[in-house]
Amino acid sequence: MKKIKILFFAILLLFNSNSLISEELEIGISQGSVKPTPIAITEFYSNNLNAVKVGRDISEVISNNLERSGLFIPLIKESFIQNNESLNKQPRFEDWKIIKAQHLLSGNVNIDGNDFIVKFKLFDVYAGKMIVEGGYRVGKNGNDWRRVSHIISDEIFERITGEGGYFDTRIVYVAESGPAGKKQKRLAIMDQDQANHLFLTDGSYMVLTPRFSPTSQKITYMSYINNEPRVYLYDIEKGQSEIVGDFPGMTFAPRFSPDGKKIVMSYTDSSIGNSEIYVMDLMTRMDERITNNPGIDVSPSFSPDGKKIVFNSNRGTRQHLYVMDVNGKNVKRISKGAGSYFTPVWSPRSDLIAFTKVEGGQFYIGVMETDGKNERMISKAFHVEGPTWSPNGRYLMYYKQSQTFTDSEGNVKSGGESRLFMIDITGYNEREVITPLEGSDPAWSPLLQ
Repeated sequence: MKKIKILFFAILLLFNSNSLISEELEIGISQGSVKPTPIAITEFYSNNLNAVKVGRDISEVISNNLERSGLFIPLIKESFIQNNESLNKQPRFEDWKIIKAQHLLSGNVNIDGNDFIVKFKLFDVYAGKMIVEGGYRVGKNGNDWRRVSHIISDEIFERITGEGGYFDTRIVYVAESGPAGKKQKRLAIMDQDQANHLFLTDGSYMVLTPRFSPTSQKITYMSYINNEPRVYLYDIEKGQSEIVGDFPGMTFAPRFSPDGKKIVMSYTDSSIGNSEIYVMDLMTRMDERITNNPGIDVSPSFSPDGKKIVFNSNRGTRQHLYVMDVNGKNVKRISKGAGSYFTPVWSPRSDLIAFTKVEGGQFYIGVMETDGKNERMISKAFHVEGPTWSPNGRYLMYYKQSQTFTDSEGNVKSGGESRLFMIDITGYNEREVITPLEGSDPAWSPLLQ
């Protein structure tokens, strides 16, 4: 897979106004409510027929990105008063106030040799001024324009919300097909908007729990070879995988350290007899055991600063979440509620830990502060698990399995389909992430470089 190279040639104009950011987007956290901001996203103008479609497509991708975030309402183009050709020269802000647009995005696409030149401007309609502009040079061949669309979406999202973007990212997950109990499981990857879908493995062997490196386009995943778990490191850009090692008793693939140089994992050493947590240096392939407890310690995840690890363990009466120093010292239980806790993962913002919870026969996805306070559930289902954070810490993705399915003869059977979902951490705007096959175990990439 070739790395996309895009040249950014214009400097963003960010007007230094802290009050501007805080006033532009109104977000109510109570009861998971969000009031989206109206934005007018026009088709990127071009007087070259060969570039008109690209301008239209860029506009559509940006509109879809912002709408899916739940924080924006793109206004219908039929309501626009000012046309694109006139807007390309100068916006008439009164025309956009009439349709209640708080922000306005305009742009143009031109051709220079074998490249498209894409420029954009973002306006604050009520302030009557431009707040961001930028431009990109991309090759006419291929889908580089899609990448530009995601980058522009991130710049809009960050400027208006004050939070980092997440659109220029990819999702790796396990694609499932076949009858229940005999599913073929392949590693698959796609853009966060489900475009550019690609299978990375051929299904000849089972893959489980892929994890993205926070610093590069590499993933770890687990497979079973002769009924023994084996961990692989896969380089997405090169399309190559290498064996990290065989680890008996492993149930989840390792997670990377924040600098991408180490992995943390749990497995059962035959000389010990129970699952413990280990940290491995990827350069030397030497690992160090950091827990020592008769309980079963699994699912470790680094904090963003690399100084702490959260994991779950049954060292008490049932599965709970614990936090410890990266050397295994100062272990503290942080979960306090009823039920059992699984698959914890630290937010990129450092403020929250997401987890799976089972209570009263019901599965939940929840979040809590890193000391265990303010635990709250944001999604529930017959079976839901495997949370993964967007790189800005605003959204979670996970998978749900329905309780039953109907076979080709109309019979209702247990063990339904698995599908990916994402949600705002306020519990708002849950929606399915469409995949060509069933999906489980998603992992969100960092922003592409």
